[in-house]
Amino acid sequence: MRDASWQARIECGGLVAGAGFLVTPSTVLTCAHVVQDSEPDTLTVSFPNRPDLPALPATVAVHGGWAGGTADPGDLAVLELAGEVPLRPARFAPPDAWHRPAEWVVEAYGFPAGYEEGQLARYRAVSTTRVAGQWVQLEAVTAHGQPLTEGFSGAAAALPDGRVVGMIAQRAGEPGVLVARMLPTETLARHWPGLGALVPARDDGEDPTPRLYELVRRAEATGLACSPDQLFVDAVGPFGPELPPGGFPSLRAAVGYVQWEVVPAAEALARLGDRLAELLDGPATGPARTAPSGDRAPILVEIDHSGAGADQVTVSVSAYRDGRRRPVGTARLARDEVREYVQRGIDRAFTHLAPDAEELLAFVLPRDLLNLPVAHWACSTDDPTPLGCAHPVVVNDRYRHHSGRLRHKLGKKWRKLSTGSGTPLHRVDCGTPEHPPGLRRRLGEQDAALVGFAAPPEGLPEHFAVGLTLPVPVLVWPRSGCPGPAGHPEPCPGTAFLDALAPCVEGVPAAELPRHIQALREEAEAAEEPGRHWARDVQLLWDDPRCFPEPPASLHSPVT
Repeated sequence: MRDASWQARIECGGLVAGAGFLVTPSTVLTCAHVVQDSEPDTLTVSFPNRPDLPALPATVAVHGGWAGGTADPGDLAVLELAGEVPLRPARFAPPDAWHRPAEWVVEAYGFPAGYEEGQLARYRAVSTTRVAGQWVQLEAVTAHGQPLTEGFSGAAAALPDGRVVGMIAQRAGEPGVLVARMLPTETLARHWPGLGALVPARDDGEDPTPRLYELVRRAEATGLACSPDQLFVDAVGPFGPELPPGGFPSLRAAVGYVQWEVVPAAEALARLGDRLAELLDGPATGPARTAPSGDRAPILVEIDHSGAGADQVTVSVSAYRDGRRRPVGTARLARDEVREYVQRGIDRAFTHLAPDAEELLAFVLPRDLLNLPVAHWACSTDDPTPLGCAHPVVVNDRYRHHSGRLRHKLGKKWRKLSTGSGTPLHRVDCGTPEHPPGLRRRLGEQDAALVGFAAPPEGLPEHFAVGLTLPVPVLVWPRSGCPGPAGHPEPCPGTAFLDALAPCVEGVPAAELPRHIQALREEAEAAEEPGRHWARDVQLLWDDPRCFPEPPASLHSPVT
C-alpha cells in the first residue's frame, strides 16, 4: 500500500470518528456508525497523507440501511464532499481476486487514539464463509501488531498491492481478542449499487464494467423493456450458473449477480453488455461469422446426463443468428420434465431467429439417448403437432458434436458435397454378416456420406459406433421395427424400411435432407394408418458443422 493518499480521516465536530477511503474524486465510503452522531455542518473529511489539502465539509449522500445494532446489516455510508480532490481514488480488486484463502492478508489504515496521522494493521481472512451472509471474519496476523480498535471503522481492507477488497466494520469487544469483521466489496455493493460500476472485472485487458453500467443507466432512463432473466442466460452461456430461483427483479440485479457470482466474470459481463447494446441501439454492424449456406438458422437442444442421478439430465437450448450462438436457457431436470422445458425453450428460441431464416431443430444427445423420439414430441401443450412434422428435426451424437477432429473432417466432407448433387445410400442391414472393421473399411473407401441402418442403435450397436466415429454426415434409421440379429423376424421390417428409404433419399442433396425427411414424416402422419407407414419412426442424424459455429472460448468451467 505504497500510495495511501486516498485513505481518509472522518471527523465529527472536530473529533476523529473513524476512517474512510476515496472512491471517486468527490465521494468517500465509510461506516454508517462512524457518522451516526454527526450534527449538520460538523462532518469533515481530510487526507492525512496529503497534509497540503484542507479538510473538506461532507454530507451523507447514501445510507446503507443500518438500523443501529452490531448485527444489523448495511453498516455503510457514502459521503459527498463539498468539492473534488486532486487525488487518485482507491483501486478495487476484481471480484475473483481472492482465490487462495491462506493468502488473504489485508491492511487497514486507521486512526486509533494517539495516532491522528494514522496507523496500519494487518489481518488475515479466516474463511470464505460469510458471517450472516454479510461479513468476512478477520484475525490478526501476529499477536504483537496493531489491533483493530476504535478509529479503524470505515477503513479500506486492502491487499498488500493496495487493491481494495472490503471495508473494516467491526472489532472484537473483549480485551485481548484480536479478531474483527470486514464488509467485502460485494456486500458493500449490495447496499450501495453505485459501487458496482467502480469495481473492475479484470486487472488486465479491456474492462467491460464501465460500459455495461453506462448501458444499464441508459436502459433505466429510457424504460427499456427487457427480460433480466433472459439477459442473464445470454451472458453466462449454456454451461454457466443456473438462473437463481425466482429470477431477477430488475436489470441491475441481474448485472450484479453476474458481476459477483460468475467466475470469471469479464467475458460474461462483456456478453451481457453486447446484448444490452443490441436492445438499445440495434444489432452491431461489425463483421459476423459466416452463416451456413441457405441461411439455415439452427435451434440447438443439448441433453446430457447431469451426474446427479440416473433420472437427472442437463438441458440447454440455444439459437443461432448471423453465425452467433444465443443461449436461451439451461436447467438440470428430471427426465419427465424435459419435454415441457424443451417445448418452452424452442418457442423462446424462435424469437432470436431472423424473420426469413430457415429453421432447423437439432438435438445433441448422448449415445444411449440417440433414439429418443424427439420428432414425435408435440410442439407445445396447446399444439399437438409433432415437432418433426412442423419443422426439420435432426439429432446428433454428443461426442462427435464436440470433437474437433470429427468437426474438421466433416467440414471437408461437406465442402465436397456442396459441389455435387444427391448421394447414394449405403445400407447396413440388420442381418448383415459384415463385421464392424469391414464396415469401417467399406464406408471409408466409398467416401460414404449417407448411411441407412435397418435397426435402431441398440439393435446394431457396434455397426452404429462405426458410423458415428467416421465423418459420415448423414445417418438414417427406424426408431422401432427390427430388433437386430438377436431377434430377427421374417419378413424383416428393417429391410422393408431401407427398401422404401433408398428411392426417397438417393438423388436428394444432403443439405436438403432435413426438409425432405420432414415431408416424409408429414406424409406418414397424414396416412390412414400412420403407425404402419414406413417413415413413421424415421430418425435422422444430420451433421453439418458449418451450422454450429463455436464461440472463440468458453466463458468458464461448467457448473457442478
